[in-house]
Amino acid sequence: MKKLFIAFLSFAASASFAQTVGKITDPVDWINPLMGTQSKPSLSNGNTYPAIGLPWGMNMWTPQTGKMGDGWAYTYDADKIRGFKQTHQPSPWMNDYAAFSMMPITGKLRFAEDDRASWFSHKAEVSKPYYYSVYLADADVTTEITPTERAAQFRFTFPKTDSSYVVVDAQNKGSYIKIIPAERKIIGYTTKYARGPLPKNFKNYFVIYFNKDFKLAKTWSGNKLKDDELELESDHSGAIIGFKTTKGEQVIAKVASSFISFEQADLNLKRELANDGFDATKAKGRAIWNKTLNKIAVEGGTIDQTRTFYSCLYRTLFFPNKLYEIDANNKVVHWSPYNGQTLPGYMFAGTGFWDTFRALYPFLNLVYPSINKEMQEGLLNDYKEGGWLPEWSSPGYANIMVGNNSASVVSDAYIKGLRGYDIQTLWEALKHGANNEGPIEAVGRDGVKYYNDLGFVPFDVKKNENAAKTLEYSYDDFTIYQLGRALGKPASEIDIYKKRAMNYKNLFDPASGLMRGKNKDGSFQTPFSPFKWGGAFTEGNSWHYTWSVFQDVDGLAQLMGGHDQFVTKLDSVFSMPPVFDESAYGGVIHEIREMQIANMGQYAHGNQPIQHMIYLYNYGGAPYKTQYWVRETMNRMYKPTPDGYCGDEDNGQTSAWYVFSAMGFYPVTPATDQYVLGAPLFKKVTLTLENGKIVTINAAANSDSNRYVQSLQMNGKPYSKNWISHSGLQKGAVLNFNMTATPNKVRGSKPVDFPYSLSTEK
Repeated sequence: MKKLFIAFLSFAASASFAQTVGKITDPVDWINPLMGTQSKPSLSNGNTYPAIGLPWGMNMWTPQTGKMGDGWAYTYDADKIRGFKQTHQPSPWMNDYAAFSMMPITGKLRFAEDDRASWFSHKAEVSKPYYYSVYLADADVTTEITPTERAAQFRFTFPKTDSSYVVVDAQNKGSYIKIIPAERKIIGYTTKYARGPLPKNFKNYFVIYFNKDFKLAKTWSGNKLKDDELELESDHSGAIIGFKTTKGEQVIAKVASSFISFEQADLNLKRELANDGFDATKAKGRAIWNKTLNKIAVEGGTIDQTRTFYSCLYRTLFFPNKLYEIDANNKVVHWSPYNGQTLPGYMFAGTGFWDTFRALYPFLNLVYPSINKEMQEGLLNDYKEGGWLPEWSSPGYANIMVGNNSASVVSDAYIKGLRGYDIQTLWEALKHGANNEGPIEAVGRDGVKYYNDLGFVPFDVKKNENAAKTLEYSYDDFTIYQLGRALGKPASEIDIYKKRAMNYKNLFDPASGLMRGKNKDGSFQTPFSPFKWGGAFTEGNSWHYTWSVFQDVDGLAQLMGGHDQFVTKLDSVFSMPPVFDESAYGGVIHEIREMQIANMGQYAHGNQPIQHMIYLYNYGGAPYKTQYWVRETMNRMYKPTPDGYCGDEDNGQTSAWYVFSAMGFYPVTPATDQYVLGAPLFKKVTLTLENGKIVTINAAANSDSNRYVQSLQMNGKPYSKNWISHSGLQKGAVLNFNMTATPNKVRGSKPVDFPYSLSTEK
């Protein structure tokens, strides 16, 4: 009997694995917001938190397991919740700003975060993009949350007791709280932020309305309860209100916030929540998510692949998030993180272009161009109000990471067809950023005089991550050149950027066949280890950054000796052991560890510099190797589970890689019209563009073994190229992939079929 039972289990597991998913009507149900939350500083499996919000909403909410100020706000392995936090955090490394929290308790009056913390279990937790619920065991209270863009509703289900409370924590570093019992209302603001400086009037104003009279109302400061003060301003301010409740009684709290004023916070609440009950807000949120997600419909994948796809798609739809609000005259306005004024127009925050120029912004340009049009208008306001385009906004200029990749973000949007905003001023902004050092290292171009005079940022002039800067500036110059051409700018203005786009050649070391830091006198840095992380490079080594020649991959191949040698060099990334030299950091950073344990050699998919590299086989005549390694990476590096990423998710970038790759193509070179082909993951993908056109991607024979493209038809005609065009997709298209288990080593092997490179441009 036992043998039969075991055989049945084996068959059932096999059948489950083979099961494929048909047409989906409610993609939001396939999302796991806990994907990537089983992380810690020493090892990232995503470094995400369960973001409860709407696409690109100004605010999100998350259960808070970490202490106040801890960037790891929610970690899957934690067993206590300290509160439910309004958050704007793009990543734990950037930490949060403008956060405050709420927490229900029962019994003894207590408010400090460790005292109020409650045990919880994932078995009693429901996490969806538009709804979160958890049972707090110590309080015997169930907390539910459902959001809008700038507001939310809480529903607390209390036990029978005369000691039910809600604690409001405005956090430290300067905060204010006021309880207004007659209106069942609490107002407050927080001034805490992690990355700055910001204008002195930075505040996140919040208003909270309850549907039940307060039996008790007290404020607190730090660890002291204030018995007779209903209004308090201090370093760390909070409130606690109490009720007598019957068993199962539900207390509703409606909350909204504003960066402008209490009045605007009230307006945001009234506009977004109106007279809706909790379930009505929840239903609206669900509908918004389904409408947004349904732009891409996938069919014919496994259950896990479908869950992973939509969980990744969910992560692409948060950052950058809206910093703007709608005033009493229905005008778009924003508080400026640059000058502290309330001004007309759009504003977004919470993204680092070093990460997101690669795939996230190209993804928006393809699937959600209207939101990126707003973002481009926001960039205009960044420039007008701050004097520079941001490279990391959180919410103002953050001094972190390298490059001048705002050039790519601006150029790609225009080249992909976005219109209706002041591109001429953005053009001036790009030139300004490309030719000047900014007020901080991560704005403008650090080392720009060396770069413009020598053609590289030297290793020996105390400019950190100099080789990475050189390579990224070179690509950024290419994007400026591309935008200038699209705008019809004269050669006298733009040819300098075309020339600088070739500066990558200045760092190529023929002896190693890799990129290498170079000293001011033109000699290469010594000693040189291609396995050394940091130093000349950013969160990677020479094996990772050598491929950062997005604009001229064919030129890079020629430096390596031609296409065959180029493919061999690409192969080496996977065949080498994952050795590393961490000496520049003085310890093993988490990105190194994630590469080491992935069993993919020197390929470090958990970080951005090398994520496009798999697609470069298309430039060497071996697209079948792209097809193999793309599938391997999707299979090995992504799962719809708490440990489901292979490094930092990073504001949608690592997720956008998966979404693009699952569709069968990837934007290796933003600011061109091309996507480089891989192979689709699903049997069918239907992409509904904003212009109403449909792109259908069919791969009927797709399976785990059938990962190779035998042939491709586009719109009914044989198609041999290793790329497809954005402009072609915009007209609507049908791509039929004939998938087989055996690689086709002839298709796409001729240079005439290779994707764009600047040096082969005709």
